[in-house]
Amino acid sequence: MNLLVTGDFFVSDSYQERDLFDSSVIALFTHADYRITNLEAPITIKNKNNKIMKTGPYLCAMGETILPSLKKLNIDLVTLANNHIMDYGQPGLMDTLTSLESARIDAVGAGLNLLEATRPFVLEKNGIRIAIINLAENEWANATQNKPGANPLDLIENIKQIREVKKASEFVVVIIHGGYEHFHFPSPRMAKQYRFYAENGASVVIGHHPHCISGYEVYQGVPIFYSLGNFILTIPSIFESWYTGLVLNLHIRSEKEISYDLIPVTQSKRDYTLTLLEGEKRENTRSEIEEYSKIIANGALLNQRWKAFLSDWKRYYLNIFNPINFIRNEHIRSGMTRLGLDRFFIRNKHYAQILNSIRCEAHAEASRDVIEHFLE
Repeated sequence: MNLLVTGDFFVSDSYQERDLFDSSVIALFTHADYRITNLEAPITIKNKNNKIMKTGPYLCAMGETILPSLKKLNIDLVTLANNHIMDYGQPGLMDTLTSLESARIDAVGAGLNLLEATRPFVLEKNGIRIAIINLAENEWANATQNKPGANPLDLIENIKQIREVKKASEFVVVIIHGGYEHFHFPSPRMAKQYRFYAENGASVVIGHHPHCISGYEVYQGVPIFYSLGNFILTIPSIFESWYTGLVLNLHIRSEKEISYDLIPVTQSKRDYTLTLLEGEKRENTRSEIEEYSKIIANGALLNQRWKAFLSDWKRYYLNIFNPINFIRNEHIRSGMTRLGLDRFFIRNKHYAQILNSIRCEAHAEASRDVIEHFLE
């Protein structure tokens, strides 16, 4: 059987009743045996009273907008473990699950508590049993024992789950929402962790979230795809890489063999119409993927790219902890930062204390729990 997997899927309400998919894309999805996409927003109304406290943008889509788009491509399963699924709280998640059920689209990766969120989706088709596990990095959306949300990235619990479902399934597909936005590579930590999932029973590991494509590798016989990029996301961006994505076409055989194709797609900047890349542009994208993959396979080169990323984003990460962020006027704040005045607000000793609080497991755990309870 062939199984299609895509990255982020979001259609804003201003594109309701718009035909966003080229005939070549529709044909690709029509001829697949099974189709999976990442639903990058709850299906609900914009009720400000339901918004959770978080950083970053809030996303939601009305059923009248997003469901016809999903049905147009015959999407069978959506992954919900991502950083936006709880943007509108428990009501938003419940609306999403109800809407998907009514549309006869299955979901995995989120639930009304941790038990529900961690439940894998089991697909049995053409005599093959495939378990699909969906995880998300720990931002604002993840479930706990008594709170709704997404299935959290938790190395110990994730490995337990992979090993457990492997006992009854021929294949285990692990889909992870995580990584660094607009960075074409995994961090060394990510590569190590995804490879560890492969070592412990994952048949394939698939990533999305960075809003750009990345490379892949085959590690101990297990394909790992670090980012499929956006599939369709009708939000403008200054980043060219926002508009190119990959559709992963997995060929799964009962002999426990997996092969794959990566199919490049592109969104129009003008109206977000999604088409398959063809000709020279397709080959250029494939060459780009191969270049990323060579760097990922070389630990020294990957470390160089990671250090370059940290250098580019140094000021951003340092200023997360800087009291300058308490200045509400954005123009004053950015002006002071441009002038280098931000360095006078915090001393090296403060950064040493912050580092110890986030690096030491005991301090990080206590700090996280105290702040979570405080915000509640």
